[in-house]
Amino acid sequence: MTEPQRYLVTGGAGYVGSVVAAHLLERGHAVTVLDDLSTGFREAVPDGADFVEGRVQDAAAGLLDASYAGVLHFAASSQVGESVARPEKYWENNVGGTMALLAAQRAAGVRRLVFSSTAATYGDPGAGPLTETSPTAPTSPYGATKLAVDHMIAGECAAHGLAAVSLRYFNVAGAYGRFGERHEPESHLVPLVLQVALGRRPEVLVHGDDYPTPDGTCVRDYLHVADLADAHLRALGALADGSVPAGEHLVCNLGNGNGFSVREVIETVRRVTGRPVPATTGPRRPGDPAVLVASAATARARLGWTPSRTDLAEAVADAWAFARREGARP
Repeated sequence: MTEPQRYLVTGGAGYVGSVVAAHLLERGHAVTVLDDLSTGFREAVPDGADFVEGRVQDAAAGLLDASYAGVLHFAASSQVGESVARPEKYWENNVGGTMALLAAQRAAGVRRLVFSSTAATYGDPGAGPLTETSPTAPTSPYGATKLAVDHMIAGECAAHGLAAVSLRYFNVAGAYGRFGERHEPESHLVPLVLQVALGRRPEVLVHGDDYPTPDGTCVRDYLHVADLADAHLRALGALADGSVPAGEHLVCNLGNGNGFSVREVIETVRRVTGRPVPATTGPRRPGDPAVLVASAATARARLGWTPSRTDLAEAVADAWAFARREGARP
């Protein structure tokens, strides 16, 4: 990826999309961000990116033309609990939106795609680390829609010569300068715990402590968002140099290979911030598997990717710096 190219980043006003867009711009690429701002933030769009407000279903066909070298697709509804309560929203946004995007790419002749997939495609697999050949049995409509999109992309590659990489990442944490994680309402563990450390919440609720794990709480593989951005750029490079050729759909798990329990995350926040973090325990949350830990061997072999920020404390420290900056905003 030495030559500057033009890329469409759907969902580029969100957490991961904004960090990836910033990395692309830093490397001299031209970026158009498409986001309906339903969960993203206008101020998260990096300086230098063109911004189009709209849904993928409505705007992709009018945006894409042959000047684009590829698409990075982050736009999606992504809350597991909400997907259980409102599955129709997830089928419409995640599956319907991607179907419209693929049609727009086909019509414009834009034949490269990097898709933001998820470990939720595996469901509740038990012991890991998980590989790309591990059984897929989603436990939530969110995971089911993401798996359906992976199948859709595979069909597009086989039938129409798309070259695509699906990156199934596990939990993401950390920040990259002014680009960090925030949702309204917040539902992800690290920013929730940091809000308690900031005094914006009285306590953190632990969703279940009776899982078959060492301390009874869920175990997740946390990946620093900057490492995740690097994986997306390496995926684009593999598409550009033909390592992932037309007709292939490459699926890669992304994680650091280490599992951290909910209680370990809370304790890391206490240590990094030096502040008390009261915690209480409530019932399990629907759709939450006990353990999700990744094997990233395929990403290492095919993309040349290895995470460099594997210490959870580093990710928490970066997220803490971002949270304090956000807390100081008027």
